Amino acid sequence: MPAVVKRFHVTTFGCQMNEHDSERMKGMLGSLGYAEAPSREDADLILFNTCSIREAADTRFVAHLGQAKRIKRQRPDVVVGVGGCWAQSVKEQVFERFPFVDVAFGPGQVHKLAEFLTSDSLTAQGYFEFEGFTGHLPAHRERPFQGWVQISVGCNCRCSYCIVPSTRGREVSRPLEELADEVRGLAADGVREVTLLGQNVNAYGRDLRPVRTSFAELLHHLDAVEGIERLRYTSPHPKDMREDVIRAHAELPSVCEHIHLPLQSGSTPILKAMRRTYSRERYLDRVALIREHVPDCALTTDIIVGFPGETEGDFEQTLEVCEEVGYDGAFTFVFSPRRGTEAALITEGVVPHDVKVERMQRLVEVVQRRAHERAQRFVGRDLEVLVEGPSRTDPSRLRGRSRHGKTVNFTGLAAPGELLPVHVTGATSQTLTGELSLMARALA
Repeated sequence: MPAVVKRFHVTTFGCQMNEHDSERMKGMLGSLGYAEAPSREDADLILFNTCSIREAADTRFVAHLGQAKRIKRQRPDVVVGVGGCWAQSVKEQVFERFPFVDVAFGPGQVHKLAEFLTSDSLTAQGYFEFEGFTGHLPAHRERPFQGWVQISVGCNCRCSYCIVPSTRGREVSRPLEELADEVRGLAADGVREVTLLGQNVNAYGRDLRPVRTSFAELLHHLDAVEGIERLRYTSPHPKDMREDVIRAHAELPSVCEHIHLPLQSGSTPILKAMRRTYSRERYLDRVALIREHVPDCALTTDIIVGFPGETEGDFEQTLEVCEEVGYDGAFTFVFSPRRGTEAALITEGVVPHDVKVERMQRLVEVVQRRAHERAQRFVGRDLEVLVEGPSRTDPSRLRGRSRHGKTVNFTGLAAPGELLPVHVTGATSQTLTGELSLMARALA
């Protein structure tokens, strides 16, 4: 009889770094002979890759973990594992709160999962030291033509609201040649678009010895890799956004015309309270430099509403920045305190919940209106679109992404992974619509 293949199921919460780490978990499990299961009920190994940025992520995760508990009650041989930032933030408490969990590990210990699964005795264990990169592990990519590349891990910033430094450690960069080799391997495997990942990507290389390098140098090296059509990255920090990186967007063919530049607040006093280490003026100077060198660049951002001490005047300054910059999109968040952060201890100037909600509504109106206005510049143009698959709202149409990071729903025939010109006929604040251009149809 053929050997029974064990199956795994991974649920991912949070950021793109977590998505990358989950792909590495899947690749590692594949190398151990596991196959992916369509649901938790069908799995022998149930894994959660967790986030700890906001309380809502904790609540969602705990609800999912309850289902795993029920499955394990019915099938005691099922192994339940919890990885990621939440596991790192609570460490051994995970076993006290959830005794049915078999293994827990932080972001720097994904490789220990293999060691645990191949050990003779599967007694509950936790792995929480900061060591190694998941980028060294094999990957199981969701799309064969797109790949994540982890260029660094950790963060040396001390933003008062953020728990990342305590869950992912201090900044550590991977050597430039090692990254170039990985990207060359991805290109040989059919990847056309690479997204570089780090908690603060434009601080890359400062810790490398004996030869320090820079993020701009890395972009130049990777742009030279044959077969890579697009380079993206996330997320940079405004304090480290240098002119050489901005020029790379203008000068290097593969570096896309899109920069995600987190604002968080348009008020300098609030930025200081957040420990963001830049002012409103410094931020707008970086925006002006981007507009100067890359006039068509799409700018997206992150904004927190209702940070302790935020007055109506402070919030109005945030709205003014949004009006002035005209973002192509924004991730907006109502402030919620995170355990283990400085901001969670602030008791003065706490903004009432109803005020936060009202401010959020005003912010979203401004962001969406300006994004809609900005999107009109694409109507009537032909944009290069990387086809990703069928449209989520209309299966008769295709969905892809432009170099500006805009989702494009369009009519025509194309296969996932193709790069094709699409003639844009309409635009909303979030998506573009169009049809394959006459040039693409002529080549079909």
